[in-house]
Amino acid sequence: MQSYPDWLIAELRSDHAGETGAVMIYRGILAFCRDEALRDFAQRHMATEQGHLRLIEEVLPKHQHSRLLPIWRVAGWITGALPALFGPRAVYATIDAVETFVDHHYQQQLDRLDAERIFPELRAMLARCQEEEVHHRDEAREMHGGVVGALVRGWGKLVGFGSEAAVHAARRI
Repeated sequence: MQSYPDWLIAELRSDHAGETGAVMIYRGILAFCRDEALRDFAQRHMATEQGHLRLIEEVLPKHQHSRLLPIWRVAGWITGALPALFGPRAVYATIDAVETFVDHHYQQQLDRLDAERIFPELRAMLARCQEEEVHHRDEAREMHGGVVGALVRGWGKLVGFGSEAAVHAARRI
């Protein structure tokens, strides 16, 4: 297995935690959603997130995984289940908010790998993951049509804040 600098191990730990949470978001959606189009969306995107999780597990040794994974699983499930109770528009807005954060998170990693000119294979893998996350964001954004109420906008901000806090914690623990 490749040896990575500490900063990159921390980033990969946060990626692993995030992809674990993403899988759980879709499981939470599927637990309450009966809308067939939304269920199809959730199943397709969950499969992609499971693929990302497998890729990261191939490069990040198990002993380097976040010790907070049980928390990320519960938080992810709740992040999917709650908006599912309010309907498709709330779910799509949630995915938009999550994936907007993830896009920026991956881009920061890509920028650092580019600046240091290291690990081109890992960089390519992360870039593919980012591209698929952006596709998720764009599809969700198209589905909610940009029309969300104040409650959903507030929820989106909370989701973004929670995602940022989770990344900071997962980098360390």
